[in-house]
Amino acid sequence: MRKLLRRLHTRLRGDAGMNTAEYAVGTLAAVAFAGILLKVLTSGNVQSALTAVIDRALK
Repeated sequence: MRKLLRRLHTRLRGDAGMNTAEYAVGTLAAVAFAGILLKVLTSGNVQSALTAVIDRALK
């Protein structure tokens, strides 16, 4: 059992970064989040709220 754990630890310790598939999934998630954020920020309700905040700050 101890030998198996040592071998597993050695294998896992050497993998310090993401591989290509993980980069692809991370990039896809970032693009999806950016798309949702863009949709929210360009909606009428959010734009009017931001405009009201800016107008109030400038007065």
